[in-house]
Amino acid sequence: MSSYIKIYKEKSSLCGSVSITGSKSVSNRLLILKAIYKDDIQIDNLSNCEDTEVLKKSLTSTSNILDIHHAGTAMRFLTSYFAIQEGKEIVLTGSDRMKERPISVLVEALKKLGSEIFYLEKQGYPPIKIFGKKILGGKIDIDAKISSQYISSLMLIASQFKKGLKIYLRGNITSIPYIKMTFDLLTLAGVKTYWKEKVIHIYPEKDKGKKYFYVESDWSSASYYYSMAAIAKQSHITLSSYNNDSLQGDRKVASIYDKNFGISTVFDKNAITLKKKLNFFSQKFIELNLNQTPDIAQTIVVTCAALEIKCNLKGLETLKIKETDRLLALKEELLKFGVITKITDSCLEITDFSRKKINSFVRIKTYQDHRMAMSFTPFGLCSSFLQIEEPSVIEKSYPNFWKDLKFLGFSIDYYEE
Repeated sequence: MSSYIKIYKEKSSLCGSVSITGSKSVSNRLLILKAIYKDDIQIDNLSNCEDTEVLKKSLTSTSNILDIHHAGTAMRFLTSYFAIQEGKEIVLTGSDRMKERPISVLVEALKKLGSEIFYLEKQGYPPIKIFGKKILGGKIDIDAKISSQYISSLMLIASQFKKGLKIYLRGNITSIPYIKMTFDLLTLAGVKTYWKEKVIHIYPEKDKGKKYFYVESDWSSASYYYSMAAIAKQSHITLSSYNNDSLQGDRKVASIYDKNFGISTVFDKNAITLKKKLNFFSQKFIELNLNQTPDIAQTIVVTCAALEIKCNLKGLETLKIKETDRLLALKEELLKFGVITKITDSCLEITDFSRKKINSFVRIKTYQDHRMAMSFTPFGLCSSFLQIEEPSVIEKSYPNFWKDLKFLGFSIDYYEE
């Protein structure tokens, strides 16, 4: 049995306050560090999303077969973590889509360092079997353009290597802010680190670092409210808890929406307020390189589509290996609104609008991808005919999303068929 929702709100105004739980990206990195350093790390305001819950349960499970479902971060971080658990044998598996997501770059790097890891089905893809052992470490070079999570995964465990680890990054580095997030968290925790240009060095030493971490709320989740604020005629939305000196790369959503869509961000203590600028005139064409912030690409594309702004978004190489091929999924679903796009392996361009009047229900496929569901939601401010399939996919990163939208005045009705 499948399910869907109908979602709608008058776009005249959008006002209210929303509290968002901790960042998934920060939470998952801290959970690995806590598993390594035990009581030296204490965490508050962990993300309540499915990905973090899966990772947390996997780290304490007594089973030797762990199913991480759709959780890509968990698959990559746990691969490295269990590679150093001496004497432990673990099978990591996941959903059908997870078995299509490559992991060879990370596995082969770990094997070069002395790990014992075997592919159980398709070469280069999960499921994998890991035999935990002591790793000496040393030097490794890794392709940096495919996924920053491979690099972060190695960094998180490298202080446990007898020789530490020096990572040489090859090619253009994608999602640099996520690597920097890992680097900064290691430094705060007391791990000796060094990073210059394309060389990262993690030493086998840990001083007395920060012990208590309060996880800042997720900026990727905040991006959907920026999109809604841009589309609504009047906006005044307060989100908590956020820091002006955030470790998260997706904090750039604030400057992107300020410059391109007229949404100002006001910081006050641990909260931000989004306000629509008066008399702001949007450009008719926007060009952005989102290599450092690919997780907000879908949000920006939908904002442009809803406001009929043509755009050319670059640096999207990683979107093809996410929960779905996000570039293809965006192309297919935007066409339902008469939005014409052109895609390559790394770019998406909105080229035209058919301007057809939508007078029948448009149902958005989510492709088992949480960001497809949430990024398309702002269309509910433009049309009373929006439907979104499999609304439960949001649990992967933001379980309270539909509940929070109801507090902001959205009408959301659930159906099964």
